[in-house]
Formats: sequence, structure tokens, C-alpha cells
Amino acid sequence: MVYVMIKEISPSADEVIIVTSSLMKDMTSKTDMYRANAIRVLCRITDGTLITQIERYLKQAIVDKNPVVASAALVSGIHLLQTNPEIVKRWSNEVQEAVQSRAALVQFHALALLHQIRQNDRLAINKLVSSLTRGSVRSPLAQCLLIRYTSQVIRESANNSQAGDRPFYDFLEGCLRHKAEMVIFEAARAITELNGVTSRELTPAITVLQLFLSSSKPVLRFAAVRTLNKVAMTHPMAVTNCNIDMESLISDQNRSIATLAITTLLKTGNESSVDRLMKQITNFMSDIADEFKIVVVEAIRSLCLKFPLKHRSLMNFLSNILREEGGFEYKKAIVDSIVILIRDIPEAKETGLLHLCEFIEDCEFTYLSTQILHFLGIEGPKTSDPSKYIRYIYNRVHLENATVRAGAVSTLAKFGAMVCALKPRIFVLLRRCLLDNDDEVRDRATLYLNTLGGDGAVVETGEDVKEFLFGSLDIPLVNLENSLKNYEPSEESFDINSVPKEVKTQPHAEKKAPGKKPTGLGAPPTGPPSTVDAYEKLLSSIAEYANFGKLFKSSAPVELTEAETEYAVNVVKHIFDGHVVFQYNCTNTIPEQLLENVAVIVDASDAEEFAEVDSKPLRSLPYDSPGQTFVAFEKPEGVPAVGKFSNMLRFIVKEVDPTTGEAEDDGVEDEYQLEELEVVAADYMLKVGVSNFRNAWESIGADFERVDEYGLGPRDSLAEAVNAVVNLLGMQPCEGTEVVPNNSRSHTCLLSGVYIGNVKVLVRLQFGIDGPKDVAMKLVVRSEDEAVSDAIHEIVASG
Repeated sequence: MVYVMIKEISPSADEVIIVTSSLMKDMTSKTDMYRANAIRVLCRITDGTLITQIERYLKQAIVDKNPVVASAALVSGIHLLQTNPEIVKRWSNEVQEAVQSRAALVQFHALALLHQIRQNDRLAINKLVSSLTRGSVRSPLAQCLLIRYTSQVIRESANNSQAGDRPFYDFLEGCLRHKAEMVIFEAARAITELNGVTSRELTPAITVLQLFLSSSKPVLRFAAVRTLNKVAMTHPMAVTNCNIDMESLISDQNRSIATLAITTLLKTGNESSVDRLMKQITNFMSDIADEFKIVVVEAIRSLCLKFPLKHRSLMNFLSNILREEGGFEYKKAIVDSIVILIRDIPEAKETGLLHLCEFIEDCEFTYLSTQILHFLGIEGPKTSDPSKYIRYIYNRVHLENATVRAGAVSTLAKFGAMVCALKPRIFVLLRRCLLDNDDEVRDRATLYLNTLGGDGAVVETGEDVKEFLFGSLDIPLVNLENSLKNYEPSEESFDINSVPKEVKTQPHAEKKAPGKKPTGLGAPPTGPPSTVDAYEKLLSSIAEYANFGKLFKSSAPVELTEAETEYAVNVVKHIFDGHVVFQYNCTNTIPEQLLENVAVIVDASDAEEFAEVDSKPLRSLPYDSPGQTFVAFEKPEGVPAVGKFSNMLRFIVKEVDPTTGEAEDDGVEDEYQLEELEVVAADYMLKVGVSNFRNAWESIGADFERVDEYGLGPRDSLAEAVNAVVNLLGMQPCEGTEVVPNNSRSHTCLLSGVYIGNVKVLVRLQFGIDGPKDVAMKLVVRSEDEAVSDAIHEIVASG
């Protein structure tokens, strides 16, 4: 107890010299328990200077015959490695000897410490794994560690030839026949997690895990079914042999095991087994917590998308559990699943909408009610009999809170605008809403009654009215909010067309050395303007650029010099319809120098479509005072010309007297080489989001739709392929589709933007893994101009 108390208090060595002296005596005690505890406590409370004094004792303890003492020294070494790595690295020989110990814990701790000592030396780790995989490890714990280190080596050497990796695969396979269950499971899990693992290599691991499914130990059943669940995401066919064993686990007393079994079966099951699974799940759902229910619901959604013909039974199941008791997250997961099924399976639309209508009759969550009402307003008018949904919607006006009532009014108006035959009935209902006791509800009813027009007659609503009331907002809400805040009331009304459409990305904060002033664009008070409006004002104030027309886009600053160099230069690319202007932001970081006649000499020999038309040098550039110089190029009008530009900073440098601050009269011409600059296709695309991609997609129509498929070659992951295409096109990802779920074999990404010439573009990207690492992509483009749709495909084909 005294040892534990000292270790927990952790006093410094200076304060408790008597305690440290006593502990050092205990290190040489004849009682092994005292020695082990003294080593642990001393290494915890002492600093580096005292460790060097007792290093000799620690080395002896590592190879001590008593396993308790040896383990204590090795564990202390693992902790000391964080604070005094140089001392611990000198123990390699003793630790290497301890790895051969017959004691299980000593071998385990020794292997862990030896790996940490060598972890930054890949060759040393390879040698360690190669030597130990020949059979010198007896401890099951150490064997588990070795399996993990072997997997790490295989992953890191994935680019080597298969022949070089085969001995390690054989070692993992051999561990499947070990007598210790933990080693068998660790080996099976390691094989299933290897990159590019083949069905042949998976088979022995799956067989072992299948045996564990019928084990009497709950921990083994859980471990096996969880591993099989992960395998089912990438290799569902490999797990189908285990389906019968997993069906017996649905009734397992451990609900975690049962949930994993069900979700795995839903991923691996075939169309004929769906109905049988649904019957088993129905009884099971009432016994598990909401967090497990959400997992099951998501698995059912995936199954329904996999087998669309089974949508009726699966939709009925979701409807039944939607009416049962449950929390918000659980109900939201069910509603989201039904919405996705309605969107992706046309035959499920009317059934699904009726299920949602029945749910809002008794829904206690405002968020879900408004979400369903909004969705009804989009999909309801497109059904064969829209009138059957009116009753459910109008009931909300009488029975719900103000937020839901306002949502119901908007939904009724959508039906009135989209379905001419219903307009007279909708007008009657909206007039009743004028007597509501909530301002928002009354205001919405008044707006819709006045805007829809026709005084309730059966007349078609104008397209401009539909677009105004229910069209997607192609302006980021953050930009609209900022513009409204900056608007000063005057005779001139607020113009929504003045709101910037490009989505602003938050720049990453850079780490700056203490005492250094920020340079270039990093100095807000004196630096150049950074917003689109400010850039436009700056360029229009230059007479030569005033006739270039409206500025289409300004890029983020591109650094042309490395950090901490004598001159800091970055460039902003300003894109016009027929011109490109490079704005070079320059900062002089040398106090003893004044730069004059600063200009950037641009070589456009690798950009054939560009012709230089103007250059604006900077007259003077004092120390730490940012300034701008401009170079303008002409390009074919409306054409997304690309090319590389070489840049040379040319100036006259004058020495500055540090005492008076005055510059010398004579100066010396000098040059400074800058990085290359590239104009790419993404520079001609504005990132403009849409609030509802599906609506925007349908409103553009398929007149100028272009579809093609591309092979993207081998990629490390699906996420890397998605990011590469998004960056190539320079478009705005919609609805969070840029995020690729882990272990996903396919993914759909939705993009929107405005192409040069103010042409709206929408893109649907469908990715899939074809083979071990090859990624295939289907690209669907819709725009308002046929030439733009073709241009997007050309960008991808040439990228």
C-alpha cells in the first residue's frame, strides 16, 4: 500500500530524497516483491538524472530470473520511453534477451518495448518480425502482438512483390491453428483486415470465425460476429456460408451479439431469405435499445435498395416500428430511411408517403413533422391522386404547435401551385389559416394567397411564381445573411443579385513564429482586400481593367514563395469572360532594404491561348508594407483556357540606413525567381450550392444531359478518388455527399456550381471499386448549355 501511495502522490525527487533512498535500497532487496514495486515507483517519480544512476540496476532487472521483477522493469521502460527515450534505447540487448524468456508476461512486455524502441526504423521492424515469425514466441499475449506487428509490416510493404509478402501471410494462416483462442481470433481478424485480401486468403479465417459462432463463450461469439459484420461490408459473398450459424444467434441472450448477427444477415442475405428474416426481426426489436435499433434500420434500408422488389414487406416493417415507442434519433433514422426508399424506388412512393402521413398524425417531434410536411410538398403533387394527402396536412393546422402549422401552410400552398384542380379547395383552407393566432402562420397564408393568384379559380400557376415560392435558393445562406447585415437602408432597395454566390471556405490558421509580423495577405489592417466585392472595386478602379466586364471569380491566394524567405509573394487569379488578371501581393521582409519599380515578369510560352496586354508595376515596396502589382492577359472569350506561367520578380533594391530610415539614392537591379503559376479548369467554376439537389436536378431537365463512364485507375481509397474529382472540377459538394463511409465499395457524390458565362451546372458522380483497387466512375452532367455539359466531360477526360 505504501508503494501505491507514493506512486499516486508522485512527489518530485528533490522533495523526497529519503523516499528515493529507501526505494533504491529496496531495489537491491532479497525480497522479489519489494524489488518489483520499488522499480515501478522509482521510474514513476524520478527524473532523468536519477534514472542514469539506477540504469545498471534496471538492466539487471530486465534479465532477472524472477518474472515479476523482469516485467516491472520492462513496463517501467515503456513508460520511461515517453520521457527519456535515449536512456531506454540503450537497453536493446537486454530487452532482446527478455524476448526469449519462457515467462508469458515477460515475453509480452519485452516484445512491446522492443517494438517501441525500433518503431521509427522500418527495416529493424521487418527484421524483428522476420526473426520472431519462425516460432520463438511462446506467450499467447506476445503472439497476438506479433500478429499485429506482422499486419503492419504487410500493409507498409503492400507495394512490394507478392512473393516477398507470402511468408507473412503463411505465418498468419499458421496462427489460425494455434491452441490459444485469443491468438486464433487475432490472426483471423488480421487476415480479414488486410488490404486487397482475396477470397482464397479469406476462406480459412472465415472458417475459424464460423466455429467461434457456436462457442459457449459469449466473448468469442461477439468477437466472431463483429468481425464477420465488417467483412460483410466488403466481401458479402465470403460470409454467406455462416448465415445458418448467425440465424441461431438472433435469439442469443446477449443483445449486442443478436444485433450484429441480424445486421450481418441483412447484408449477406439473398432475396428469398428476406421474408423469413423480417419475421425473426419483428420479435427481436422490442427487446433491444434504441442505439441497436438504429443499426438494424440502416441495414434494412440497405437491403431494400439491394432488392427493390421486396420494398413492400420492408416498408411495412419500417411503418410498424415507426408507430412503436422510441426516442428521437431512432424515429429520425426510420423516417430518413423511408424518405430515401421513396426517392430511389419509384414503386414505393405512394405507399411510403401514406406511411409518413399516418405517422405525423401522432408524432411528438416537431422536427420530424416539419421534415415530413416539406417532403410531402415536394413529392405529393407528383402522385396519381394528390388530394388524398390534403386531409393529413390540414389536420396539422388544427392540432399542432405554431412551427408545424407554418410548415403545413407551406405544404398546402405547394399542392395549390402544382395541382391546378386542387387550387379552389386549397384557397378555402388557406383563408381559414388567416385567423390563426401565430404571426408566422398568418403571414405565410397571406403571402401564398396573394402570390398564387387566380382567386382560387382552376388556372395554372405561372412558372415564375412557382420558382419564387418553391424554387431552390442558389445563394449560400451565410452570404445572404452577411449581405443583409451590411445593407444600409436607403432609397435603393436591397438587390439579391448583389449577393456573392460562391461558397466561402474558412482558411486554415497558419502557425507563425513568435515576434514575427504576418506578411502578405496575412496582415489584415494593411493587406489587400480579400472579398469578391473588394476585389471587384479594386480592379474597376484601374482604368485599363475597367472595360474587362464583370468579374466572374477571384481565386484564393496561391503562394509563390516559401515561408520565411526574404520576399513573400502570393497571387490571386481574377477571371473575366475574355481576360485573366494576376494580382501579385508582395511583401518585403528585409528591414534594411527598400524595393522600387517592383514588377513580375511572366513567361506565358506554355500558355498558348493567353496574350499579355498590360502590366502594372509597383512604384515602391518598403519593409513589411504589402503592395500589389498586376499583369493582365487576354484569352478567347468564354473559353476555359488553361496553361502554366513562369514568374520572375524584378526590382531595384536600395539600402536603408537603420538609424535615419532613409534610403540611398542609388540602387541595384535584382531578380528573384518565383514558383510557377497554373490556370486550371476549376478556376472557371464558381462553388455555388443548392438547397435541394433533387429539385434543382429535375428543374434543369435532361435536355442537355451528358453521361459517360471513366476508369480512374488504382487508388488507395474511394475517398481519395472522390476528393480528386471534386478538386479537378472545383464544384460545391451538396448534402454532405463528399464524405465517403468507411469500407464503402460504392459511393454517389452530388456537385453543383456556376460555369463561366453564368451557366448553372449539376453533376452526379457514381464511384465503384472495380477489382482490388481500381476505381470506376459514372459521370452524369446537367446544365443549361449543351457546350458546358460537354466541357465538363472534357475536363474529366483530360484530367
